[in-house]
Amino acid sequence: MRNIRKNKDLGIYGLAAKWYDRNSRKSRLTEMKEYANEVASHVMKGAHILEVAPGPGYLSLELAKRGFHVTAIDISPDFVEIATQNAKEANVSVNFIEGNAAHLPFEDNRFDFVVCTAAFKNFKEPVKALCEMHRVLKKEGTALIIDMNREVTDEEIEHEVSKMKGFDKYFVKFSFKTFLKQGAYTKEEFETFIKETPFKNYDIRKEGIGLYVYLYK
Repeated sequence: MRNIRKNKDLGIYGLAAKWYDRNSRKSRLTEMKEYANEVASHVMKGAHILEVAPGPGYLSLELAKRGFHVTAIDISPDFVEIATQNAKEANVSVNFIEGNAAHLPFEDNRFDFVVCTAAFKNFKEPVKALCEMHRVLKKEGTALIIDMNREVTDEEIEHEVSKMKGFDKYFVKFSFKTFLKQGAYTKEEFETFIKETPFKNYDIRKEGIGLYVYLYK
């Protein structure tokens, strides 16, 4: 197995964060609603949810609109600022804070659900991040990690971006095939990580170009 440790946590800052926000607002809102539907199917009304690495925060906003109590933590202060402004514009309450996935600043057994999308591959210490998710989850809580599958084919990537247009289509396709795919994990690598954590029950399924990793406390 390849070296699956990263040299540092990867965040998105400055102009790149602003571009990511604009692109998400333009082309990823439907995706965020689908993710919110998936999370909502696992929790009761009024549940306390943590999003790890929310970026510009659109999934957190969708969850807050549905009446959940949402906290979100991101390593990028620029994303925290952008997401906080997005929450104000949407007139919803989400507590966006700056922090590291491997050192969550929350007490034990606080959240009913933890979700992380399109960011796990950027964590320097993936096992620590998983252990922290387990720690802050309530008993019988669930964590869901959605991220790119490194074993995805070029044909599957082409299908994924086929509905996009213009520069965004080519930029996203280039990102998928270079930076994202190279940094992503396989199902087997996720299983290796999980074996080093307190999570005993899990389920991993392939969806499109991604993996849905469900972890049960």
